[in-house]
Amino acid sequence: MYRTWQQFLAFMGLFAVPGVLRVVGMEIFTSNEVEALNGTEVRLKCTFKSKHPVSHSSVAVSWNFRPLSQGAEESVFYYQETAYPPTEGRFKGHAVWSGDIMRQDASISLHEVPFTFNGTYTCQVRNLPDVHGINGEVTLRAVHKVSISDIGILAAAIGGTIAIVLVLLGLFMVYKYCNRHANTDMELQGSKLRETGELQERELQANIQQLWWTFLQSACQLHAPSKHEISVALCCVTKLHNFRVAFYCSQHKVHLCNHAV
Repeated sequence: MYRTWQQFLAFMGLFAVPGVLRVVGMEIFTSNEVEALNGTEVRLKCTFKSKHPVSHSSVAVSWNFRPLSQGAEESVFYYQETAYPPTEGRFKGHAVWSGDIMRQDASISLHEVPFTFNGTYTCQVRNLPDVHGINGEVTLRAVHKVSISDIGILAAAIGGTIAIVLVLLGLFMVYKYCNRHANTDMELQGSKLRETGELQERELQANIQQLWWTFLQSACQLHAPSKHEISVALCCVTKLHNFRVAFYCSQHKVHLCNHAV
């Protein structure tokens, strides 16, 4: 019976131990690869996640460097409560702290990057009692000219497409604006032309009517020598406004005037 319980506890331990390691293990996040233009500054980003509270005194950060060619590993930077930049070696005067422990950021920056900085950088973070976990690694390549990544190409393509759409939209809006104003100007010109035509037509009708009245008066006076006959002729002209009636007015003045409405 005792042996059976030992086997059972040992079997359960296979599940319990990995679970404990996962609880207390650190999670570290870094970029896989970073490019830097020769002689410029680059930031090696390293963030971490811990199950335990973070403080300046509990967190220790170590950065190490391994060159691409054969060579020993070198210390780049150390931080615990305060920054300890390198005092000797290739990174002296180049490595500076750019992280924030309280924000779980353990990043550093390298100034005036030369080609000798090409290699793999290891970020190791410990937050007691979290001392287990896989270190983060980032590969740095110093180049003469920064290459365009796939993300950069995609961003450029999207930006170019948006720019083209905005240009086409702007041209369409300008066309609509100009077309609307052109139509408005044409309508105004058409309205002015119509008003001018109507005014000229009214003036022409008034002139024709004036000439017509003058002619009718003259026609009646020729056939009416006496004042009575002239007044009757004018009566015919005034009431009927018709050349045919005015013509007969000389012969049947009184009859037409008395019966003309």
